[in-house]
Amino acid sequence: MWQSSPPGSIYDYIRVASFSIGPDGLIEQWSRRAAGLFGVAAHEALGKDPVEAFMPGELRRDGHRRIGEVLDGKEWTGLVPFRMPGEGALHGLAEIYVMPSETATGERAAVCIVVDVRALRGIETDLAASQAIFGQSPFGFVLFGTDFTVLRANQRFATVFGGQADDHRGRTVHDYLAGTEADRLAATLSRVLTTGEAVTDLQLVGTAPGEPERRHWSMNLYRVHSGSGRPIGIAGIATDVTRRHIAAREAASARRNLALLNEASARIGNSLDLETTARELLDVAVPGFCDLASVDLYQSLLTGEEAPPGSWSSLRQESVGGSAELRRVAFASAVSDAMPDAMPGSGAGTVVGPGTAAGPGHGQGSGPGPDSGLGSGTDSGRGSGTAHSGDASLGQPVAGPPALGAVHRYPFNSPCAIALRTGHVEDVPGDDRGFVQSTFAVPMVAHDTVVGLVQFSRTKGSEPFGERDRALATELAARAAVCIDNARLYRREHERALILQRSLLPPGDPEAAGLDIACRYLPGNTATEVGGDWFDVIELPGHRTALVVGDVMGRGLRAAVAMGELRTAVRTLALLDLEPAEVLSALDEVARGLGTPGGSTSSDGTGGAQWPSRAAHKSREADLSEVYLATCIYAVYDPVTRRCTFANAGHLPPVVVEPGEPALLLDVPPGMPLGVGGEPFEEVEVELKEGALLALYTDGLVESRDHPLDEGLEALRGALVEPAPLLEDVCDRVLSTLDTRHGEDDIALLMARIQGLPTEAVGDWRLPREPRSVGRARELARGQLLAWDLDDLVDTTELLVSELVTNALRYGEGEIRLRLLRDRTLVCEVWDAGLVQPRRRRARDTDEGGRGLQLVGLLSAAWGSRRTPRGKTVWFELPLPDGRPAAERTVEELLSMF
Repeated sequence: MWQSSPPGSIYDYIRVASFSIGPDGLIEQWSRRAAGLFGVAAHEALGKDPVEAFMPGELRRDGHRRIGEVLDGKEWTGLVPFRMPGEGALHGLAEIYVMPSETATGERAAVCIVVDVRALRGIETDLAASQAIFGQSPFGFVLFGTDFTVLRANQRFATVFGGQADDHRGRTVHDYLAGTEADRLAATLSRVLTTGEAVTDLQLVGTAPGEPERRHWSMNLYRVHSGSGRPIGIAGIATDVTRRHIAAREAASARRNLALLNEASARIGNSLDLETTARELLDVAVPGFCDLASVDLYQSLLTGEEAPPGSWSSLRQESVGGSAELRRVAFASAVSDAMPDAMPGSGAGTVVGPGTAAGPGHGQGSGPGPDSGLGSGTDSGRGSGTAHSGDASLGQPVAGPPALGAVHRYPFNSPCAIALRTGHVEDVPGDDRGFVQSTFAVPMVAHDTVVGLVQFSRTKGSEPFGERDRALATELAARAAVCIDNARLYRREHERALILQRSLLPPGDPEAAGLDIACRYLPGNTATEVGGDWFDVIELPGHRTALVVGDVMGRGLRAAVAMGELRTAVRTLALLDLEPAEVLSALDEVARGLGTPGGSTSSDGTGGAQWPSRAAHKSREADLSEVYLATCIYAVYDPVTRRCTFANAGHLPPVVVEPGEPALLLDVPPGMPLGVGGEPFEEVEVELKEGALLALYTDGLVESRDHPLDEGLEALRGALVEPAPLLEDVCDRVLSTLDTRHGEDDIALLMARIQGLPTEAVGDWRLPREPRSVGRARELARGQLLAWDLDDLVDTTELLVSELVTNALRYGEGEIRLRLLRDRTLVCEVWDAGLVQPRRRRARDTDEGGRGLQLVGLLSAAWGSRRTPRGKTVWFELPLPDGRPAAERTVEELLSMF
């Protein structure tokens, strides 16, 4: 009967065996279970004395007694130690139930039932452990049958889902979970039962009875077998991981926020353009932080007005008719069907200027920039929304949010206006269509100044904003606000520097005697600061011309100011008619004075830049970063001799192209840059042919990151070879041939074509040092002026020439030289070998002389004196007659000589 019992019975778990003892006390029958229990086959056990075969020696005597009692008809039950036959056999403990029996002949026998005590103890232990798991486990424990109904659940499981543990028998997964979660668990149970592969950490989401909040569970499932190995169900251990899930979500949110802040630090503020910075903010926020976002900046900030945005003046304006004027400069969307007007209604606003249509785009764009050229109203392909704007009339109220690029105001009591006034984040109600569920209106505050407003929105289906998101939104807006404020300050400085720089450059068409001049100045692009490049054309006495090109090292307003001071100093030194090397030496002292921190002050406090104080020198040595360095090339051209004298202070060499010859780089000693000091400058004099081309330039023309300086110089030489009738065309060809669109540096180009004064325009005579030379000088001047048809200037010229020659005889030395030059004006020069410069003074009433230079100054357009290598030259200049009568001298002018 036992041997034919079905699998899964109790006998699969306990070890039970039977055998019988005949009347002679020997084993008469031996069951298969006995063979398995004792490890002895039937043919080995039959006919043996069980006491002698299986019991230890010290127990055999008592064993024989017990066998005898049983054969006498007495039942016996007890624990009997046994051992396996053979050497080193295992020992065991059996519970034996011996029942008397009779044979067919009526003789007494016995039937023995043996149970392995160790198996019984194991079953007891397993039952106790099972009960502990179900009854004492802090985790929910449930056992599903092969039909996926609950066979058993512990009290912890019942605590979560209500009732007692027995109440859950017969339930299915659909009684605990809804919809897709129940189907997913049922499919997992079927797979575990079929394959036998355990499933760990199965994440399930549902609601417990009586609790509105969603909870999260982690479930481990494994298949359970009977003692014979037959699957009888699936065991599940469920753990409530809602807190862990919330902590993990908060940790993930914190990591995401940190990543967003890190990305914001890297991506926001790379440009010094206001609207580009606003778009960079939205690139970071959408879709990483929100689904929709927009940025409004104060109109006064975009137009460059001095009144700071968000100041008390703007707040007073808000109290009258809503917020101050703002312009929507950027919009971004991560939702395919979102439009700029999908932003939640923050109160019907008023459009105070027509929006500029940005056209269909892809989710992000900026409105048009101010007149200064900031921003160009371009869209960038982010998301798949569409950026657009409408045509709103001036002052026309609108029901929805402003269009991209539109100038608008927020109503006074709207959340956006309140956020702008208070500087605090405000919650904006969702839109009526239910598209947007959560919006923050975040003021952009930099240095206690509100510069604009950014709105972050999340649509339906996204997680609504929380307090952690509020802090992140504030931080993102603050970082962008600082960058925008820096861009505003930079733009203001950039514009001032640009205005200063442009005001200091010479007019577009400078004129010079004996030169055809063309010039170009190209500032760097808007991403680079104003540089210190400059050029100048300075008229010198004797129809000579000084050509100057320089470059202050550094950028920004300070470089532009330094450039202005150096340019002014060059003009002042040039009008003193110093030699080119002397001009650069004096200019080097000026540059070193500019380098003193805190300003250039002289030792007596008068502020002379070229006379820095001792303390300023020490401070300059302590802080070399304040030193201004500049390169400069200074050239003086004489149209009479067609000679040009160069002096160079660390600048690139000039290029000369003579007719029919290749372009050459003049070998002018470069010298040290201005501001270094300690080294003299050398001069090089070059005679240029008629029609030759001279080019002076800054390094921005020939140097960039894309190619070395040598290649740029070679390209410049190649661009100057081809002749062109107009010098303007030559400039255009140079700029178009060379790579000048990199925008890394300012570019200054000054070109001059040599056109010497014709011989007939020059009168040159040498006079002996004797009194008769005064009259001879008047005769020569009269004859030359009559030959030039300048009859109207004869009397004045004779008088002034007589005065200058008389002074040369009286105060000068050596031979006297008289020269008349006719170009745009008439210039008269009187040379002598004396070194004493003439000095104009006021004659006393009793003096018979001393009024000659006063007369020269009164009757000429300009006059002066300059040193020469062998003496000095005194000159005066008269304008050529234009057909109109000469102006009469006033009484005051005439009396000023007495």
